[in-house]
Amino acid sequence: MRAKGEGSVFQDSRGYWCVMMELPPLDGKRRRKKIRSKDRATAERKMAEFKTALQARGEVAMPDPTVEEWFRYWMTTTVVPNVRPTTRLGYANIIEKFIVPVLGRTKLDSVTAAQVRRVGARMVDELGLSQSYNLYAYRVMSAAFEDAVRERYITFNPAKMIRPPRKPHVELEALDADEARAVLQRLKHDETWGARWATSILTGARRGEVIGLEWDRVTDVLDLSWQLQRFPLDHSTTPPKLIAPADFEYRQLRGGLFLTRPKSRAGWRIIPLVEPLRSIIEAHRESSPANKYGLVFSDDGRPIDPDRDSKRWRESRAGYGVTKNVRLHDLRHTAVDLMYEAGVPEDVIVEIIGHSARSMSRAYKSLGNRPRLTDAMERYSEQLREGARDTAPRCGACGAPVIEAGKAWRCTSCSMRYLRAPSA
Repeated sequence: MRAKGEGSVFQDSRGYWCVMMELPPLDGKRRRKKIRSKDRATAERKMAEFKTALQARGEVAMPDPTVEEWFRYWMTTTVVPNVRPTTRLGYANIIEKFIVPVLGRTKLDSVTAAQVRRVGARMVDELGLSQSYNLYAYRVMSAAFEDAVRERYITFNPAKMIRPPRKPHVELEALDADEARAVLQRLKHDETWGARWATSILTGARRGEVIGLEWDRVTDVLDLSWQLQRFPLDHSTTPPKLIAPADFEYRQLRGGLFLTRPKSRAGWRIIPLVEPLRSIIEAHRESSPANKYGLVFSDDGRPIDPDRDSKRWRESRAGYGVTKNVRLHDLRHTAVDLMYEAGVPEDVIVEIIGHSARSMSRAYKSLGNRPRLTDAMERYSEQLREGARDTAPRCGACGAPVIEAGKAWRCTSCSMRYLRAPSA
């Protein structure tokens, strides 16, 4: 006997094998799908393919799906239309390598908390992966199971029955003011990549924002409204194309290299261009040949591959006197640390760096607060000039930098508060 939803199979008067399946009603009207073939196996195969396509579009429920079946359906109907390409690829990697091998054949409505925990145990104990990666897998499972609850395939989310893995604290390496000043001095002698690294140090901008910067977005400000990223293309089409949500804004430069909008509105920002970066950028403009993409920084006229950019920094940082394991992204931490030391107010740091820590809806940044931003960038840049003296207000109790906090001042270390700025 065939299960409910699988359709009925019979031979008609002409000897054709027919498979008939009920479809969800439309406008209150009954719908059925009929497939015919000269042999039964072909008819059943065609019906199975049709049913799979319906499931992928969410038009017919899967009878008692396994975890693997559910995750494939979830990727097709929920993830692909709604998340950025990099996120989608991360989900697919986690699902194929770590979730399906452990839970794939388990019926979706039979998954237990212990089985969810087993996915993480295998990742950490057997494969030697980090707790951060384990936490990522947990979040993917939790999101997928939550959607299964929403679509009433299961009655509860098994991932929510266990505590999320704890992400370990990682000490990040960053340059202090003296080290950053020394690096900037050495970068003056690197005519090829010096300006590229100096831009990261002097702005705290993300990797993709710097290598995706275009000359028409460089005036007396740096317009950081696009970033350069690499995405794999779907080669099942001609020409190959990028699979992305309908509202994902991008411009293809070359192959899999694209300019995309920042992930959040907090990332759409403008940074005043002040000395010494203004002179560095102008010198770079005069010494670098133009490229057809209009990019400020290029690799022999081609867009810079993001991974190659990071590798180049790792290979060259020792030549600039960097002895710490400072990653390219850690230059953002350097900028944040030194802005605090320069006494830049915290809300201005958030705006310059583009963090979305303050959970408010932000429109594209206007220049309404430009005087404060310019003052902040000048104070930060002054901190990095050769022979500069630390003039930031200091806490009388512990000696740490004091920053502006509303109508008062607050120590960045012991949280001592002052009604006015203490002396440096």
